[in-house]
Amino acid sequence: MKAVCLLSGGLDSATCLAWARRQGFDVYALSFDYGQRHRIELDAATRLAEAMGAATHRVAKIDLRVFGHSALTDDIAVPKGRNEAAMSVDIPITYVPARNTIFLSFALAWAEVLEAGAIVIGVNALDYSGYPDCRPEFIEAFQKMANLATKTGVEGLALRIHTPLIHLSKADIVRLGTELGVPFGLTHSCYDPDATGRPCGQCDSCLLRAKGFAEAGVIDPAA
Repeated sequence: MKAVCLLSGGLDSATCLAWARRQGFDVYALSFDYGQRHRIELDAATRLAEAMGAATHRVAKIDLRVFGHSALTDDIAVPKGRNEAAMSVDIPITYVPARNTIFLSFALAWAEVLEAGAIVIGVNALDYSGYPDCRPEFIEAFQKMANLATKTGVEGLALRIHTPLIHLSKADIVRLGTELGVPFGLTHSCYDPDATGRPCGQCDSCLLRAKGFAEAGVIDPAA
């Protein structure tokens, strides 16, 4: 069985890769160089794909800076030091317009070429910073579209999008990753690292990661 796994280089996607391997999938890891300010995550993705036994790892280059309107792809400050209440008030400026729709479309194209029946993505509907493209109803709608839009879908090879983390807290994800042997020390989560790649420790992603490890009672080897 083949599966395309979206691999950002963060702890969620690394846990998804490990989950897919445990399910018996041959995992084809797909990352994106999309003009993100935290491009260092691609180095983490490369290390993870090799260390965790991906069948192959490809990086698709697209430039979402041509649209901007996100702190990750535009000259906009990344929010820092926010509590959970502030994170959940509205959709944050770190949301990249239609990013998961774009990423899943690329994954769908590769899955069709590979004749893979699965895509694995680390979206999460709990500790997710309010991103609309991490919700279960979005994934369900995309899966329906995928099976209508492809030659393989029309010919009967149904595609399933797996979201093993969608109802887990960040602490639960850390616990699952620990159980699966994810090398968390190779992962990178920060939206605004310094020039050496050191995490800022104060962006939403850093704070949610720290919260997850603390609540799971696990030491973050990348901290």
